[in-house]
Amino acid sequence: MRYQALIFDFDGTIADTLQAGISIYNNIAAENGFRQLAGDEINTIRNMDIRSALTRLNIPKLRVPLLLAKARRMLKSDITNIPLIDGITETLMELRSNVDRFGILTSNATENVEAFLELHGLRDLFTFISSTSSLSGKSKHLRSIARTFSMNPSRMLYVGDEIRDIHAAKKAGIDIVAVTWGFNSRDALAAEQPHYLVNTPAELLAVAGASASS
Repeated sequence: MRYQALIFDFDGTIADTLQAGISIYNNIAAENGFRQLAGDEINTIRNMDIRSALTRLNIPKLRVPLLLAKARRMLKSDITNIPLIDGITETLMELRSNVDRFGILTSNATENVEAFLELHGLRDLFTFISSTSSLSGKSKHLRSIARTFSMNPSRMLYVGDEIRDIHAAKKAGIDIVAVTWGFNSRDALAAEQPHYLVNTPAELLAVAGASASS
């Protein structure tokens, strides 16, 4: 393996939370007078970074932490209905057998991630699960993870599905592989020039150097 540590985002990367997330957002939007998501509006938002999306949806940045906390609580009640990304289980198992550290860094609640992984028999694969309450705080947490495990950032790889994941990893000096099956569109991700861009979970094996095809 060319990397000592693989760190994954959760929503949209491991768990297929897109539809549940849209439903939760629309419920919150209806209560607060924000712009709702449907049809072409969803595709438009998927091509935007988080700051642009908040502006378009008329969501004040100062309200984001409270709204995010509410969304986490709402997702908790639906966590047993969330599916895994198709093919991710086999890929995670193969990757885990070839790496020292295996973790999750997410904006979701740790208890939601724990419950989901336990439900699908995947919790024991992961060395750690870290959560940030800020939509833009992942770079700080990635650097903290490197210090905690005394790792060189150049030997770490972050896997995420959003533009903000790319920005966070680059800011922390960590390689990023952007996956196209999550929230942001392939074109939007490609425009941010991630170190790697993959279309299926199986492609992660070659990126991480865990298969003969790498």
